[in-house]
Amino acid sequence: MILLSTLGNARQALLILANIPFALIGGIVALYFSGFYMSVPASVGFIALLGLAIMNGVVMVTFFNQLRESGQSIKDAVQDGAQRRIRPVMMTAILTILGLVPLLLASGPGSEIQKPLAVVVVGGTISSTILTLLLLPAMYRALEEKMGKQSKTR
Repeated sequence: MILLSTLGNARQALLILANIPFALIGGIVALYFSGFYMSVPASVGFIALLGLAIMNGVVMVTFFNQLRESGQSIKDAVQDGAQRRIRPVMMTAILTILGLVPLLLASGPGSEIQKPLAVVVVGGTISSTILTLLLLPAMYRALEEKMGKQSKTR
């Protein structure tokens, strides 16, 4: 509901929710290869990861919409928007990962609780960032072009 009220468009809200699997892929793979099991801290990591993935999607889609409102075509808005939003999305990812490095390297008491959370968030952040920057612009363009063609036929 919050996404819908922010964007005013159910299609785009669903498009942003499509970012969730991008984050889950990396979190699950990182958890598997690290040897940790799904636990409460790992679940908390997935919740944090979903928030990050949705935030990055909102950053991209709202900027695409702003460029479209300024008169750019779908193709130009997606191209320009993706290029201009690489830095904010990458900064969010890098700061998140750097903030969790101490948890990843911890070896003292309680580290067995902290590490699964950090592993999930770091792995998911990497996959989410890469896939958001590559796939979300293409998905936005395809969705908007399809909807534009449908509105012209009506």
